[in-house]
Amino acid sequence: MAGAAAEQRRLATVVESWLGRPVLIVGDAMLDEWRFADSDRLCREAPAPVLTLRRRISAAGGAANTAVNVAALGGRAVLVAPVGADVAGDELHDCLDRAGVWDRTVNQPGRPTPVKRRMLAGNQILLREDSGDPEDALDHDGVGRLLTALSCATEELRAAAGGEAPTLVVCDYGLGALPAPVRAWLVRNRERYATVALDAHDLADWRGLAPTVVTPSFAEATRLLARAGGTTRPTGGTELHLEHPDGGDPADGPSEMTVGAAPGAVRADDTTAEPSRPGHPGPVGEPTPGEGRVALTGDGLSVTGTGVTVNTRAGEGVDRAVLAESRLAELRAHTGADVVAVTLDTEGAVVGGADGEPRRSHSTPVPASHAVGAGDAYLAAMTLALAADAPLPTAAQLAQLAATITVSDTGTCVCRRDDLLAALDQPTDTTSHPALVGGDELDAIVAEYREAGRSVVFTNGCFDVLHRGHVRYLEQARALGDLLIVAVNSDGSVRRLKGPDRPVNPVEDRGALLAALACVDHVVVFEEDSPAALIEAVRPDVYVKGGDYPPELVPEAPLVRRLGGQVRTLGYVPDRSTSAIIERIRSHSQDPSPHTGEREPDPSLRTRTQAS
Repeated sequence: MAGAAAEQRRLATVVESWLGRPVLIVGDAMLDEWRFADSDRLCREAPAPVLTLRRRISAAGGAANTAVNVAALGGRAVLVAPVGADVAGDELHDCLDRAGVWDRTVNQPGRPTPVKRRMLAGNQILLREDSGDPEDALDHDGVGRLLTALSCATEELRAAAGGEAPTLVVCDYGLGALPAPVRAWLVRNRERYATVALDAHDLADWRGLAPTVVTPSFAEATRLLARAGGTTRPTGGTELHLEHPDGGDPADGPSEMTVGAAPGAVRADDTTAEPSRPGHPGPVGEPTPGEGRVALTGDGLSVTGTGVTVNTRAGEGVDRAVLAESRLAELRAHTGADVVAVTLDTEGAVVGGADGEPRRSHSTPVPASHAVGAGDAYLAAMTLALAADAPLPTAAQLAQLAATITVSDTGTCVCRRDDLLAALDQPTDTTSHPALVGGDELDAIVAEYREAGRSVVFTNGCFDVLHRGHVRYLEQARALGDLLIVAVNSDGSVRRLKGPDRPVNPVEDRGALLAALACVDHVVVFEEDSPAALIEAVRPDVYVKGGDYPPELVPEAPLVRRLGGQVRTLGYVPDRSTSAIIERIRSHSQDPSPHTGEREPDPSLRTRTQAS
C-alpha cells in the first residue's frame, strides 16, 4: 500500500512539473455539436423516431480539443489553425476563450469551419452529420497567413517562457488545414521546438519531421506499414505476414494490406482465419471512404477502409496489442519518432521507445459516445509528460490515466489537472486561503505558494463593469502561471483615474464578481493610484497588463523586471470595453425606441445612468 502511495506521489510530481509549459498546437480544428433529444414514437412517413430536441452543447474538437486539454492539464496552450468566418467558427472561438487557450487561429472566409453534429436519444448516438470538405483547400493567401501565424506564435511562446523552446503538437486529420507548404515549413523549422508530438491519419505525409512521439491508432499504424512495405517476421512462434496485392502501392493512396498468419502457419482447426477483403461485409462507424481512413468492424476483429484490410483473428494468439508490439520498431523507423504509442480504443495502448521494450496500458470499455476526444486527452498528457522530461513509462501511465478518467459521460472528453491529481489521490489545492484577501495577508499567502513551487501571475485594474473582454483577458493571464492574483482599484482610486461618475459598481461588488471567476485565485483591493506597493510585496513571476502596446511601455515594467519578473501585455477583445457598455446604456435610456411609440423611458433609469 505504501508503495502504491509513493508511486502516485511520483506521478503527481510530474503533473505539477508541467504547469505553464508552452505548447503550440497546429492542425485541423473543428466544432463538436451535441444535440440531446427525447423520442417516444415513430413518424408516420417512415420507420424513423420522432425527436424532440431538449439540449444542445458545443465543444472544441480535433486540434482545438487537444489545445483545450493541454490548457486544462495546466499547460500554456496556443492554437494555430484555419477557422471559417461563420457561426461555427464564432462558437469555436468562444470554446477556446472559456478554456483559456491562446486563440491564434486564422480566419478563412469562404472556407467553412468543420463541424461534427451528433444527434442522441437516451445517450445513444442516432446519427452524425459532418460538414467541412477536405477538398476545401487553403488558397495561397490563406497558406501565407497560416505560416505567419505559426512563426509569430512560436516566438510569442518562446518569449513567454523566457527563451525556452516551446513544444509542438501537430494534429493532421486530413481536413485540409496542413497542406504541403505548411508541412514543409514545419519540417524545415523542426529545430525551433524542443518536443514534437504528431497525431496524423496519414503518417506517411510527415516524413522528415523527426517527431519525439507519434500516437497513431491501430488502423493508422497498419496503413503506414502497408504503404512502407511489410516483411515477414516471427513473433513468439507465430509468423505475422503483410502481403500486398499485385500492382504495388498506388501513388494516390494506400494499397490493400492483409495481416494474418504467414502462408502455411494457419491452424488447421481455425475456420475463421480467412482475411478480410473488399466485398466482405463492410465496416461500421467512421470513417467514410472519401476521408481515406480506416475503420474497425463491428465484431472488433478486423479493420478495413479505403484500400486497407486488416484481420487480426488469423494466427494463434494474435490480437491487436500483440500485433502492435511486434511492429513497434518498424513504426519507429518509418516515422523517425523516438516514441510510438499505438492506441487501441477501449483496449488501451501499446507504447515503445528506443530501448525496444513494449509497454502495455489498459482502459475500461465504455459506450462510444463517452469516448469522443479521449485520444486528444491521451495526446495532451503524453506530450506534456515527455516535454517535462518524464521517463517513458511514467508518460505512458499518465497519458492512459488522462484518457481513462475523461470517459465517464457523453460528450467531448477533456481531462483537467485537478481531475488527474484527484485520480492519483493527491490534493488539488496547496492552500486554503479565501479568494478575497487583504493586502496585509498577501506576504504569507505568496510565501506559502512559493514554498509549494507555484508561480504567481499578477494583474490590476478597475474592472468596473465586468464583461467578456475582461474574462478572456483574465483567463489568458491565468494560463501564464500557476495562480492569478488580481488587484482591483478602490472606489476612490477609480474616481481619481476615471472621473467623478465612476465607478458604476462599488468595490465590494467588483471584488466579489472577480473572486467568483474560476481563473482568479485571489482578489485584493488597493487604495493607491499605482499598484507598485503590491508588486513589491507579491514579487510576481509574471505581471500582466491589457493593451496592444509593447511591454516596454508598461509603467510598472522596470519595477517588475528589477524584482526578477517578466511583463506581458494581452490584447483586448475588440469592441468590448466598460466605457462602450456605459455609453450604450446611456444611449438606450435617453433615446426612445421606435417600437415604443410616444412612451418616455423610465425617468428613474435615466437619472441613474446620467449620474453614473
